[in-house]
Amino acid sequence: MPTVAEESIDAFHSPYYLRPPERPKPRSWKEVLYDSENKRYCGRTVESWAKISMFYIIFYGVLAALVAICMWVFFQTLDPRIPKWTLDSSIIGTNPGLGFRPLPPEDNVESTLIWYKGTQHENYKHWTDSLDAFLAVYKVPGLTPGRGQNIYNCDYNQPPPKGQVCDVDIKTWNPCTKENNYSYHKSSPCVFLKLNKIYGWIPEYYNDSQDLPENMPTSLKTYIGEVQQTQSHKLNTIWVSCEGENPADQENIGPVNYLPIRGFPGYFYPYQNSEGYLSPLVAVHFERPKRGIIINIECKAWARNIIHDRKERLGSVHFELLID
Repeated sequence: MPTVAEESIDAFHSPYYLRPPERPKPRSWKEVLYDSENKRYCGRTVESWAKISMFYIIFYGVLAALVAICMWVFFQTLDPRIPKWTLDSSIIGTNPGLGFRPLPPEDNVESTLIWYKGTQHENYKHWTDSLDAFLAVYKVPGLTPGRGQNIYNCDYNQPPPKGQVCDVDIKTWNPCTKENNYSYHKSSPCVFLKLNKIYGWIPEYYNDSQDLPENMPTSLKTYIGEVQQTQSHKLNTIWVSCEGENPADQENIGPVNYLPIRGFPGYFYPYQNSEGYLSPLVAVHFERPKRGIIINIECKAWARNIIHDRKERLGSVHFELLID
């Protein structure tokens, strides 16, 4: 008969001498997907999968319905043509920017350099093709949704009636026309300017030649004075000036002409997001820029409520011109 000490030793060792439980045989992936013995798919019965599927169908259906209702309520608060936040309450603000065309190739988006050789068609082809694409909507009314029968021949004494938009006839802006290669082949290129659209913004014009800012170019002051004497009805215009940024650039830029007039006519404003509306344009013709040197050019739009900031490019646009 074992002693008390031997029984204690056996009791201590017995757990370590027990046979480990047998591991189940590994199942193949087919058995994991479908257990024919227990009639289970991926470890669950058909009834279990049906309940789970029904739950998620109802859950996501209700969730989608709630999202759709929220979106419907949200869109009821929006007007398709009138932005909710305008002017000072909007991110855009009340100071329109100025843009230029043509732009450099897309693979060099940070560049503002217009560079080509005037005698080589393939060299300036990018610039004329870019202008063709940009001006296509101005030549073919059907390319702009809603533009067609609502086009009105506006003038300073004939603002557009409600529901109609002013025409921008660029076909007569010679030499800045497609037929003339926008004068790029003559080393006297045309650059088109456009003022950014701001809903409801009304320009405050410089329409008095005796009350003009000191930093306005002398040539523009003279031009406004001539308009006041001969065509005073055209004074309600957002004036435009383009000149060299530095003294050397001002010497090299040469004569500059503006088509059809030196600014954006006031009858295009305020912008109301009317169907078929197109922004007015100004074609700037650099008649004899000096070749073989980079010319830094700054164009500005002039109105009492347009602020100029060269660092932030407010109310102005900068580009360079190089003709080899």
